[in-house]
Amino acid sequence: PLSKRSPEPGLVALLPGSRKQEIKRMLPVMLEMPERFPDLNFVIAGAPSQTEGFYKNIIGDKRVSLVQNETYDLLTRAETAIVTSGTATLETGLYGVPEVVVYKAHPISYLIGKRLMKVEHMSLVNLILNRRAVPELLQGLFNPDDLASTLQDLRKQEKREELTQDFV
Repeated sequence: PLSKRSPEPGLVALLPGSRKQEIKRMLPVMLEMPERFPDLNFVIAGAPSQTEGFYKNIIGDKRVSLVQNETYDLLTRAETAIVTSGTATLETGLYGVPEVVVYKAHPISYLIGKRLMKVEHMSLVNLILNRRAVPELLQGLFNPDDLASTLQDLRKQEKREELTQDFV
């Protein structure tokens, strides 16, 4: 790992991406988790390019915190993370944080991309390791039920240890 980690039990980092449309598509599904896991502490790592007000409009009254310009500090403290596919998945892996990688593109964009790209994995961690080291929930699999199930699995000690072994 890049940094000495001091994971806080129950702290889940939410990294919903950096572009407005992406965040609007990803964050609402992520925001279903606090209701399903009332014992966990969910913290959104806000993208520097977006305002606090932008996030607050999406968050509404959900039980979640928002930090701006503190992503790396959050990753040193997170027990687990839900991360939108992109460079953040690699950064999260380099910090040794067990993560689930998520992504949902516009259906037409997804179909075009699927035809053009012939890869087995979407996350940078899995692409670099050339195997499924972190779970990926893409397109229709990125829904509240599958996300909750995967997050529950990530919280198991043996699963966290298995995933972090891949990051060493």
